[in-house]
Amino acid sequence: MPIKFPFSRRRAGPTDAWTKCPSCEQQVFNRQLERNLRVCPNCGHHFRMSVGERIDLLLDERSFVERDATLESLDALGFTDQKPYPDRLEAARVKTGLRDAAVWGTGSIEGHRVAIGLFDFRFMGGSMGSVVGEKIARCLEAALAERIPAIVVSASGGARMQEGTLSLLQLAKTSAPLVRLDEAGVPFVSILTDPTTGGVLASFASLGDVIIAEPRALIGFAGARVASGTVGEELPEGFQTAEFLLEHGFVDMVTPRSELRATLAHLLKVLPVAPAAEGHEEDVRPWGPIGVLSGLAERVGGAVSDTIGINVEPDVHAGGNGSGPARQPGTEPALREDER
Repeated sequence: MPIKFPFSRRRAGPTDAWTKCPSCEQQVFNRQLERNLRVCPNCGHHFRMSVGERIDLLLDERSFVERDATLESLDALGFTDQKPYPDRLEAARVKTGLRDAAVWGTGSIEGHRVAIGLFDFRFMGGSMGSVVGEKIARCLEAALAERIPAIVVSASGGARMQEGTLSLLQLAKTSAPLVRLDEAGVPFVSILTDPTTGGVLASFASLGDVIIAEPRALIGFAGARVASGTVGEELPEGFQTAEFLLEHGFVDMVTPRSELRATLAHLLKVLPVAPAAEGHEEDVRPWGPIGVLSGLAERVGGAVSDTIGINVEPDVHAGGNGSGPARQPGTEPALREDER
């Protein structure tokens, strides 16, 4: 007769010691997953990474210096769905320890100094609101001002619906500085990770001088069903994967995570920043829709706020769109004879 113990001699392990791979459905020991750069050792599935993990992966040790860390989103529209927007922001901040879905700063990769922006999908799906757009734009502008390469690691579900049109304006804000980077000969490397979709892909993420994707990353503007319904036909299986986009020329290379840092270091060697031209007037741009958009973004730059990225209440005492100085009484320009 077997002896019965009042309790099991085998202790249950911690519930968070293992992670199930969504690709091969194998259980992976978390410590092994971390040692393998969050890549499944069985099938090579690339799990998502936090901002801190990305910094440790790509940059030289202790070289990263964050900028604009205090920027926070405000509820400019008073938006409420299942719960108020401020409550969602607070919950995301508690969950991730971040102020918003993107972080930017400067650092170095094997001694090459860069300006780098990074998304964290854990913060409201990496959605791009006013603060995220402002940070990415400042990252690109700093690269131009300091003449260092720019890198952005994207992981986003697109524009942030809780900020409405304000979030859509970030597509123009983040794309406009890339025109000046191109004219100045400052390289921009765009890294697409799982997932990169919506307004992020439709703006700066697809405008890199070199576009790198991680293996099997989901990359697309809209979901598969929406895209299929829009064109009215069946689309090929896996048409939104990094490998499919590589075959059709949308991305330049698909690079495993273990090789990403070395690939970036090599690119920084073969794509040096062009020397600044003497007497070059940076404010002079060739006419064109993108050039006009870039100039417009700079002219309204005075209306940029450190809280939501856009001042929705322009100064009524300022001239034009609020970016110019206020006109003093008695200083109005004289009218021409035909205007009197």
